[in-house]
Amino acid sequence: MSKPIKTIGVLTSGGDAPGMNAAIRAVVRTALAKGIRVMGIRRGYNGLLTGDIYEMQSKDVSDIIQRGGTMLYTDRCVAFTKEEGQQRGAQMCKVFGIDGLVVIGGDGTFKGGEKLANLGINTIAVPATIDLDVACTDYTIGFDTAVNTVMDAINKIRDTSTSHDRCSLIEVMGRNAGYLALWSGMVSGAEEILIPEKDNLTDEQLIRLIIENRHKGKRHNLIIVAEGIGKSSELAKKIEETTGIETRAAILGHLQRGGSPTAIDRMHGSMMGSIAVQLLAENKNNKVVAYRNGQYVNYDINEALQMQKTVDDQMYDVCKMLSM
Repeated sequence: MSKPIKTIGVLTSGGDAPGMNAAIRAVVRTALAKGIRVMGIRRGYNGLLTGDIYEMQSKDVSDIIQRGGTMLYTDRCVAFTKEEGQQRGAQMCKVFGIDGLVVIGGDGTFKGGEKLANLGINTIAVPATIDLDVACTDYTIGFDTAVNTVMDAINKIRDTSTSHDRCSLIEVMGRNAGYLALWSGMVSGAEEILIPEKDNLTDEQLIRLIIENRHKGKRHNLIIVAEGIGKSSELAKKIEETTGIETRAAILGHLQRGGSPTAIDRMHGSMMGSIAVQLLAENKNNKVVAYRNGQYVNYDINEALQMQKTVDDQMYDVCKMLSM
């Protein structure tokens, strides 16, 4: 029988996401309620390797649920992609008496957690990324806040775009995934979305669409471009040179990561963080907490990383149809 968990560590890694603080708060307070010590690890796997670790109390997570970012800070750790770094991380867990670990982040964070799990460190991963690109879960912490931030920015850009009869290209984050772009296009009434998962219009087809829209009486065009497509500024210049229509590109950048998390992100962060600790307490180790079909579930971490995620074809088709 596995030994009961006495001390857990918690870290956030990779890109920050609104709602991470809610997850950290839930991890700390659920663990303390179960009589388990909690060690906070600052700056992700970098902090694990350097021993930037301290014991956390309930008061340490007071007044953080409404704050964006992560109170444990985060970083991307190149050293942890190497076997030597992973071995050092596992050893550091033993040095600090950490017999269970909660890692909060995206697929890069999960890969680090998988390596630690395979080295004997009981690990639970919690999905938190605005990209929504973790295959095993329908929802990732931070996505709802990011979509609302993008929608608000697009609403403002649309006002000035309409006033000047412009075409506007809005580039949103997502790395190689188009989920944020797809949702943003749907809720903002975009005329076109360009995402990596689909065969997009060619430049010439897009330009023709813009001209046809102008002939239909549309005084502005809004095009959402996923980060994985990119080249928004070059495309905007080409559209303006070809059509004579004033065209601007706006790359929203890291403002999409910030801001106070929405109720949805606070709720999912709180639930997933608490469930992660409950799994460790029940000796259900090396899992990923996920939200599927309206239920919180968990998967083996190795299995979860083998899953593939695809764009919802129905949502994509509806988005295209409504843009006509």
